[in-house]
Amino acid sequence: MKGYNPKDWFKTLFLVQKSDTLVKLSPFMALIFLYSIGIAWLEMDYFKIGKNSWVQNIPIMHSLLSFVISLLLVFRTNTAYDRWWEGRKLWGQLVNNSRNLTLKLAGILEISDEDSRRFFRRTIPMYAYSLREHLQNKVTMYMLDDKKGEEITSAIDPDKHVPNQVAKLMFGKVNDLYKARKITGDQLIILNQELMCFTDICGACERIKNTPIPYSYSSFIKKFILAYVLTLPLGYVFSLGYYAAPIVTFIFYVLASLELVAEEIEEPFGTDPNDLPMAKLASNIQKHVEELI
Repeated sequence: MKGYNPKDWFKTLFLVQKSDTLVKLSPFMALIFLYSIGIAWLEMDYFKIGKNSWVQNIPIMHSLLSFVISLLLVFRTNTAYDRWWEGRKLWGQLVNNSRNLTLKLAGILEISDEDSRRFFRRTIPMYAYSLREHLQNKVTMYMLDDKKGEEITSAIDPDKHVPNQVAKLMFGKVNDLYKARKITGDQLIILNQELMCFTDICGACERIKNTPIPYSYSSFIKKFILAYVLTLPLGYVFSLGYYAAPIVTFIFYVLASLELVAEEIEEPFGTDPNDLPMAKLASNIQKHVEELI
């Protein structure tokens, strides 16, 4: 996720980067500009259509449709941002849940039980790393940094659902501690609730990832924007002349940018500059867990 200072207006306004919509839309903007110039030349110089032609009434259609397209784009961007924000809340919940589980384990486990402490010191951050790579369709590469952790990583099949396997290992360890009478039944229930939250968070993230905006809705907005922009120069040439070309291009930039931004943030678990900083959050979880336990 790209960090920036929202109060730095000069840098925000004039610094153009590869992720900006202006860069991504520049080829389409050039085509729209040339198209508008061509329409202006045809109407004004080639066909020499007079101002009394019915074509000059086309802007009435645009004034009627402008309200509709504004509602569609507002709903589109709000829906996409809701998905992004829900993903951020889920990862915030994962951070807090990891801390809570670690705090309880640090208080429950004996100081002398270093093997159990080492196990959870590795597996709790491992879940965050594996969830990140699972959502990005990657094979988990997070391994333990000591030889005693090899038995844990050897029990994980990277071709299967890795977060579920890590959660299974943690629950199995807690159950073994209960059988060894190192924790009580009440403590088992408390820890089980924390472990359940890991799977709930994973399922909610998968719901966001695997349920995109309906294709018909996204396709209709794109076609609507294109038809709206392509018909703009037909009527506005009579009042703006060749100046209609840059104005129509700017209108296309605004409308298409909203759709482009919505497309980028509706998938918050990718690797785009505006996606969630899952790597940093997983690193923070590892740091906090190692400090606590």
